[in-house]
Amino acid sequence: MKFFIDTANLAQIQEAHDLGVLDGVTTNPSLMAKEGITGQDNVIKHYLAICDIVGDLPVSAEVIATTYDEIIAEGEALAKLHSSIVVKVPMIKDGVKAIKYFTQNGIKTNCTLVFSAGQALLAAKAGATYVSPFVGRLDDISTDGLQLIEDIRLIFDNYAYETQILAASVRTPMHIINCAKMGSDVITAPLSAITALLKHPLTDSGLATFLADHAKAAGK
Repeated sequence: MKFFIDTANLAQIQEAHDLGVLDGVTTNPSLMAKEGITGQDNVIKHYLAICDIVGDLPVSAEVIATTYDEIIAEGEALAKLHSSIVVKVPMIKDGVKAIKYFTQNGIKTNCTLVFSAGQALLAAKAGATYVSPFVGRLDDISTDGLQLIEDIRLIFDNYAYETQILAASVRTPMHIINCAKMGSDVITAPLSAITALLKHPLTDSGLATFLADHAKAAGK
């Protein structure tokens, strides 16, 4: 399973990249705003800065447009910025139409704001590179977000769709583990959820014991 980091924070992207497990980056307008990135020129510069850190790893850049022609124009402009850019398109009627166009023209896409298996199926049929079901946001409304991952996996396997399941709104290490169990191709999560996988109290206590025994053996 691939690990993407869901942020626009350059320091966190660099840290995840240095950890050696990073496979890509996802961003959205909310994450850009959180970092104080405003204005189209600054947003474009920030995408390029992200690409400079991660090289040829995929970087999802979200369109703001919601009509077909505007999605196409904005998506093509984003795709021209860098070969790593994946155009992130909302799950709406014109978005699905645009995904089909992008697919036919060799532009990779990430269909975002997916909350049902039917939406994921439409995105796959249009040729989306990735489909992003939002696990955490479904959990927020007392719906099983992980069950959606399992349902999409079954449908995609039934018909050999090449679209990758990119589990989004992943917030905890257990979200990550359960997505891996259910066969999600990718998860995107904040750095805190990814680094939480490093932690276990028995690792900490075991290391403390080993270091203490080494100190005794060394006469310290």
